Amino acid sequence: MGTARTTQLFYASSLYGVATLAAALDSGAFPATDRRLLLIANNAATPEVSPPADAMPGFERLRDRFDGVLSWNEAIAPFHPGGWTPRADDRPLWSRYLRLLWGLGDDRVTLAVESLQVTPALTIAQLFPDAPLDVYADGLMSYGPTRNRIDPLVGERVRRVLHPDLVPGLEPLLLAEFGAVAEVVPSDALVKVFGELAEASGEPAEAHGPTDQDPAPGDGPALLLGQYLAALGILTPEEEEELHLRMVRGAVARGHRRIVFKPHPTAPAAWTRALEREAAALAAELTVLDRPVLAEAVFTRLRPSLVVGCFSTALLTASAFFGLPVARVGTRPLLDRLTPYENSNRVPLTIVDALIPELVPEPGPEADTESDTESDTAGRPIAGVRAPEGSYDDPAGLLTAVGFAMQPRLRPDLRADAERFLAARAGDGRTLRYFKRRRLTALGLPGGLPVPRGAAVRRMVRRARRLKRAALR
Repeated sequence: MGTARTTQLFYASSLYGVATLAAALDSGAFPATDRRLLLIANNAATPEVSPPADAMPGFERLRDRFDGVLSWNEAIAPFHPGGWTPRADDRPLWSRYLRLLWGLGDDRVTLAVESLQVTPALTIAQLFPDAPLDVYADGLMSYGPTRNRIDPLVGERVRRVLHPDLVPGLEPLLLAEFGAVAEVVPSDALVKVFGELAEASGEPAEAHGPTDQDPAPGDGPALLLGQYLAALGILTPEEEEELHLRMVRGAVARGHRRIVFKPHPTAPAAWTRALEREAAALAAELTVLDRPVLAEAVFTRLRPSLVVGCFSTALLTASAFFGLPVARVGTRPLLDRLTPYENSNRVPLTIVDALIPELVPEPGPEADTESDTESDTAGRPIAGVRAPEGSYDDPAGLLTAVGFAMQPRLRPDLRADAERFLAARAGDGRTLRYFKRRRLTALGLPGGLPVPRGAAVRRMVRRARRLKRAALR
């Protein structure tokens, strides 16, 4: 009998994910195999009117890394990828169906997926129960802990977490509870792929990779990045529109007269009209990018003189990969408003707030009753990062403590490091703003409220903590 063929199956839901896979393949992160298939899922709320990744500008430049392209939406129609998973008893049937549909036969299958914590990546992993798993990061969220408990039959199969080196020296917490090894996707490979996407957009790319010295700022316009946080329930539409207006005002206040706004593809068109009116009132020229292109491709083409956003991953790619000046807007109020505390957006928000400077000082009181007192922001930049003066001096310690506070049951091994970190920074308002005092108190961490003395009172406090922990499950 002949040896069974091996097929590598790569799942992606975005062009950024496909670009990350292409860079990983170019750098030799995956061994040679008999066949490589790319599985595309369109997770948009209405996939019928939103283009999938393989219909985005530039995808054709990446297609030749794979022997074929498959559609998850077509395979499971009429179900929606984001909300469907088969019953456990039906998984063997679906597994046989997919092997027949995709011509896998008796192939040995290996999987590379994104966002293993949710469907459809988790569903795909369950339908190929014998396949070894690699997970690749789709942004800053990978630096945080796994957002929920994963079945060990899936988690124990994860070998690696491949991730862009957005914050050199910082390793992802994602899936580390299963012993998954963090592996960097080389930055030069990623910049090369982004350059290919920029060329496909119709203008020649002028790729600039990271260097040991601070490169000169670009001479292009200021680039504003929209995220559509209202769709996530983080801001109201009115608040997000005001956030974008603050970006325009702040860019003009810093002397920029040419501004490009890159809206989120699903954001309301009315927002861009409000920005155009604001820019005109400030005697600035505003251009709206209405084509669905990656921000990283825009960096390569425009070489912007400044990149502004809230807590987009693209702020870190602009700084770490392209050496561009960056600034943030609106992160400080969100640190308090983001709920629940274990919301996975907390990690990108924390990283951007800690490492990226404000565009302009944010309005609001110097202190709040829940988390922090604003204090001196002086700090040392991390080695290898174009982190501006004022960036946080120990991001690894900060993320360990935040990660434990977010998921104490999944990562109890982080408690000792979190306690040491917080104990060494008692009274440091800049550190405490990343935590909730009630959370610190419930977990018994330094910085929490003192526990009153007296046996009866201590019993009441312990009972309150138990109720709190039960509510956090």
